[in-house]
Amino acid sequence: MSLIVVQNLRKSYGARVVLDGISFEVERGETFGLIGPTGAGKTTTLGILEGYHQRDAGDVLVAGLDPGLGSPRLRRRIGIVLQETALEPELTVQETVRAFSRYYPQALSVDRVLDFVALRRAERQRAATLSPGQKRRLEIALAVIGDPEVLFLDEPTAGLDSEARRSLWRVIAALNGEGKTILLSSPDMEEVEALAGRLAILLDGRILASGQPHELQQALGPEPTVELHLGGAALPRLFPQTLRAIASFERGWVRLKCRDPGPVAYELLLWAVRHQYDLSSLTIARPSLEALYLQATRRGDQEAAC
Repeated sequence: MSLIVVQNLRKSYGARVVLDGISFEVERGETFGLIGPTGAGKTTTLGILEGYHQRDAGDVLVAGLDPGLGSPRLRRRIGIVLQETALEPELTVQETVRAFSRYYPQALSVDRVLDFVALRRAERQRAATLSPGQKRRLEIALAVIGDPEVLFLDEPTAGLDSEARRSLWRVIAALNGEGKTILLSSPDMEEVEALAGRLAILLDGRILASGQPHELQQALGPEPTVELHLGGAALPRLFPQTLRAIASFERGWVRLKCRDPGPVAYELLLWAVRHQYDLSSLTIARPSLEALYLQATRRGDQEAAC
């Protein structure tokens, strides 16, 4: 069952088109990543789903409700982590979470939430004294204290160091493990791959591609390459005829480009064993999803500049 449904969503500010008919769905209990560079439309999308911005066109449902109607029922079913949250600097961690818990009729235990986000040891610290990573975990605590079904996380690790980022990833993964449906926006492919089962690449207000990471690799990337070092100056005379049509040879390496590398690698493997070639160099190479994403965003920037 889809807990978030977006169909042909459009939004403009004056003559500037921010969202140009995007569509995607987020299943109950999954983490879905919305990735794109700054200005791609990620924050606008989340703002519409959260009910903060009105859309120009399209259909949107969150937990079966239209966020554009401003329903209090929806407010109780979602949790939000913005790019920046103004915390009261003089309140302690515990006081901050307890104050937010009073907004919800069925709030979770403050102690349980602080344990979950690893802030129990800092519960008596004032917000002003927290590290950036601790502040972000406090913001997540405020988002989950009402026990929401859906969490919206807008670039949750922006500005954090590597250790703090990975610590926060563990918290987000644990929230998904608790059954929360999470829509995560980020400019960082490593982050989205680490947390999301499915994702959509947003570029200039349009979805370039969506699906599981391996599906996006197939959609965006060139064909995989099977490689093996054979040595010599040319393909061996007895090299399989069926593989010659897709093979290139350079400096002792044979490279075979193919859409489905499994059968090709298997045939090459059998031939190499039969003729006693060293198999330690046999690989199946495909550009990483991050490399393909960066390539796509650079191409989009170049086209926008023309």
